Amino acid sequence: MIRHGFRAAINKATDTLGATAPNPSVGCTLLDKAGNILAVGAHPKAGEPHAEIMALSQAEKDGLLHKAHTALVTLEPCNHSGRTPPCSEALRNSPVKHVWIGAPDLNPQAAGGAKRLAEEPNGRSVFFLKDFPEMEDLSKDCQALIAPFSHRVLKQRPWISVKQALDENRSMIPPKGHKTFTSQSSLTLAHTLRRATDAIITGIGTVLADRPRFTVRHVKEHLNRKPRLLVVADRHGRTPLDWQKEVEQAGFEVIITKDIIKAPAELAQRGVNWAMVEAGPSLLKTFQDADLWDDWLTIEKRGAHDFIQLNSRGESPLRLLRETLCSQVL
Repeated sequence: MIRHGFRAAINKATDTLGATAPNPSVGCTLLDKAGNILAVGAHPKAGEPHAEIMALSQAEKDGLLHKAHTALVTLEPCNHSGRTPPCSEALRNSPVKHVWIGAPDLNPQAAGGAKRLAEEPNGRSVFFLKDFPEMEDLSKDCQALIAPFSHRVLKQRPWISVKQALDENRSMIPPKGHKTFTSQSSLTLAHTLRRATDAIITGIGTVLADRPRFTVRHVKEHLNRKPRLLVVADRHGRTPLDWQKEVEQAGFEVIITKDIIKAPAELAQRGVNWAMVEAGPSLLKTFQDADLWDDWLTIEKRGAHDFIQLNSRGESPLRLLRETLCSQVL
């Protein structure tokens, strides 16, 4: 039942990727004593209740809070007061007796929730997935879920995912009159990634050739999401003003930079957890040569089907996103 409950929390949180920055995506499941799921919550966006509060509130609304026995949280409950109260205190003030934690919080500002939960009097039993080898897959998924946030906090730059689409001849240029040559399933994956990221990085060559809008299609966009950042590498001021106005009306804040290598650090300062590079060969080579990437997604058309290759460093949120998408299709 622990496994089933954690999977529900992970899936719920995965669906919020791209909506919560600068906060991480977090999920929480409440179980009764028999292991039945009472409620599943996820943090919807910064400034709104955290996952633990969402789950506790849902259980209370359904008249089930008194049955809550175990809480499963993908990230160590916070132990500080910001725009919301500490989740560690909310759990201590609930009927919950046991708390399972998917990943420790490496952010020094919020860490310490596990210690507070276990403090006497009235301490809770606290367990970390990493201490249970049979739960290793769930532990890795929880680490992948918070990787963008942890990357920004610890390395002062977002998690960077590069997307590259190739035709049968390994060219990135679609046939004349078309904007893509990949399959519908590949488009769904690409737009799911686009929705999950807080910023997009592109080059002036792509802007001039395609006038891309970078909007989310093929999947449902997050409701009322704050404007995303769109970084354009443009050393000579060639960005068309009418195109810039179009993408701003579509929900982007455009940042034009002459030094793309400095852009990730600047994005981190703006609270961006996860950035996606959608650009042509020249800019992709710049990121590759600078070793400035964490995921490299290659979608290669091979006849009637696409070959998808994902190279990742560390526990990848894109890997989690892809597996979750595949499980929904199946």
